[in-house]
Amino acid sequence: MTTSETTAPPGAPSKDHAEFLGNAKWVALGILFVVYVFNFIDRQIFAILQESIKRDLGLSDTELGLLGGFTFALFYTTFGVPIARLADRSNRSLIIAVCLAVWSFMTILCGRAVNFWTLALARIGVGIGEAGCSPSAHSIISDYFPPKERAGALAIYSVGINVGVMFGFFAGGFIDQYFGWRHAFLAVGLPGLLFALVVKFFLKEPPRGLAEGRVDEIKASAPPKMVEAFKTLWKRRSFRHISVASGLHAFVAYGNQFLPPFFQRVHGFETGELSLWLGLMSGIVGGLGVLAGGWLSDRYGAKDRRWLTWIPAVAILAALPFAMAGLLVPSGYMALALLTIPAFLNPIYTGPTWAMTQGLVGPRMRAVAVAVLFFILNMVGLGFGPVAVGMLSDAFAAHGFGTSSIRWALLATGLINIWAAVHYILAARTLREEMAAAERGE
Repeated sequence: MTTSETTAPPGAPSKDHAEFLGNAKWVALGILFVVYVFNFIDRQIFAILQESIKRDLGLSDTELGLLGGFTFALFYTTFGVPIARLADRSNRSLIIAVCLAVWSFMTILCGRAVNFWTLALARIGVGIGEAGCSPSAHSIISDYFPPKERAGALAIYSVGINVGVMFGFFAGGFIDQYFGWRHAFLAVGLPGLLFALVVKFFLKEPPRGLAEGRVDEIKASAPPKMVEAFKTLWKRRSFRHISVASGLHAFVAYGNQFLPPFFQRVHGFETGELSLWLGLMSGIVGGLGVLAGGWLSDRYGAKDRRWLTWIPAVAILAALPFAMAGLLVPSGYMALALLTIPAFLNPIYTGPTWAMTQGLVGPRMRAVAVAVLFFILNMVGLGFGPVAVGMLSDAFAAHGFGTSSIRWALLATGLINIWAAVHYILAARTLREEMAAAERGE
């Protein structure tokens, strides 16, 4: 790597960093995209395997909610902040490689569980490993891509969620049906161990501040203390609203972990067929929604940054009636057709939300900012969303709702998206001023 640097105009990277210019950023984005695919395959494969795990280990819906949500989220979010702090100071590429190896190995161990507690311990290990992925990845992407391209780049990375969920459904559903749920964890864990070597040797670590042409300035400055980072984030009113909005939206989204049991119990789908339909819905339709959100944000956000909040709000509200109808119709295939629309609209929030988060802080705080938002988003969403749906389902079942208990639990929690949209709208009031302040280093 070249160590000499020249002064670049604001918003342009130094020409002395030729190895990071041109196609290098797309190679890095491609590698990070694949890492994120593994992240969500290993995290979300649990959803399609729930019914088999429940029967084999004798678990309740509440215990499934804990395993799919709170048990994972508690350690995922707790370890995310200190690992992100390390990422703001050291080699982010190496952190991602090590974390990928850890969570892939712990995914394999999930298939060796014999009861609730051994599976919980393995899920905790997956959560700790995955905690180091996105804060480091978002920070790297933001150093490769300038602000005008950042929402789109982060949206492409975030499509890894949808592709990962799709392959998790495909692999989990068919392997579970023909070979059993334990083999499914092994099948998705082993490739991640191998890809960790690709990350180690081929993902280049960019200089911090490269995309804005601020390499010299950032190199000369010390990373802010953790307290300073939290103070900076807290004083951004728009960040507070974005945090609440994305956390509430994630509460509903992660509660949809129970969509596979809904279709199996209410509409009688087998895991193989169901995994195909839900995989296509999450991977293709959801991925297009993420990309649409990034494209719309880059196009309209360049004119008025408030569009970064308005776009998610409109998408979430537009999705709600179709989601409610999909849960109520008597036909399983009609339900799948109706739920395809929110599958496209709900992920639109992804690109603009992460672009706003990166734009509200300086380069030295980016990994921590992502970790803080992930902490809120995942503790509220992943931590409590599945548990709330599971507890409501058990409660409705105890009061005579039978197999329809899961339907009413999903309907009740889905209404929370109205609250989420309100906070996105409120964030628009201060977003432009606070992003401008971050650019000035204030």
